[in-house]
Amino acid sequence: MSFKRFRVTLTALLGVTLLQAVNADDKEALYQAKPVTAKNSFTGGIEGPACDTQGNVFAVNFAKQGTIGKVTPKGEASLFIELPEGSVGNGIRFDQSGNMYIADYPQHNVLRVDAKTGKLSVFAHNDKMNQPNDLAIDAKGNLYASDPNWGESTGQLWRISNKGKVQLLADDMGTTNGIEVSPDGKHLYVNESVQRNVWSFDIAKDGTLSNKKLLRQFPDFGFDGMRCDVDGNLYITRHGKGTVVIMTPKGKILEEIDVLGSKPSNICFGGPDGKTCYVTEMEYGRLVSFRTARPGVSWKLNKQ
Repeated sequence: MSFKRFRVTLTALLGVTLLQAVNADDKEALYQAKPVTAKNSFTGGIEGPACDTQGNVFAVNFAKQGTIGKVTPKGEASLFIELPEGSVGNGIRFDQSGNMYIADYPQHNVLRVDAKTGKLSVFAHNDKMNQPNDLAIDAKGNLYASDPNWGESTGQLWRISNKGKVQLLADDMGTTNGIEVSPDGKHLYVNESVQRNVWSFDIAKDGTLSNKKLLRQFPDFGFDGMRCDVDGNLYITRHGKGTVVIMTPKGKILEEIDVLGSKPSNICFGGPDGKTCYVTEMEYGRLVSFRTARPGVSWKLNKQ
């Protein structure tokens, strides 16, 4: 072999090796969690979270129960709002107009914070709710709420229209928790914490559900919050395991990320490109983050 051919071959081999190394480094950088806020800046009831279009992250129970905290892109946390006496928030969502919706589980409410005035009001209420827990939102601003009964290990699903009309969709579920709408708006994903199931439903034009399918059952640990990226992959917090698992809509596991605490409660997408995942973690009462390859579907909708 001539020196020239040897040099070309060696360069090609090195190029492959370097490319593999760069890809490995990128993968490591993408899925490496880091703290965003100090330990115990939030209570052990930290949940939510949701990002606005300015890159701020909002999570419930900042410093004490019954509050909403605001965390800037620089990680500076402060009180955003106090909820009415007796109300405690759980899941948070924004619509495309910037209005915030909060699941208020003790009072069986979904609360609304007006984007322009900051006024807090009851957007929806139903006494038949166990405790509205996590929220999903579609492109038209209709909400879906999980509604577990922890004592009975059962749960319900609700739809709250963009006008505040409440509709029971399912009352024969396990402990419904994480909930999300697919990028095309045609499917609703729901997980059950105690039963460790992840389900898919078809969404009809009127918002009703059909064709319930089991995507995957896990052998151990519980679930909590859940979000989709723009490709439809599900990001599910594994409560008790201390991870976020990334799973395709077909149920194939792609990645599992250590999130620096055993009790991740929920997750959202944010950052300037929508590729930063923020995770609320209950063991240390803080927000952590990691980078991922694709932006979140809600982040993309709210940016449009």
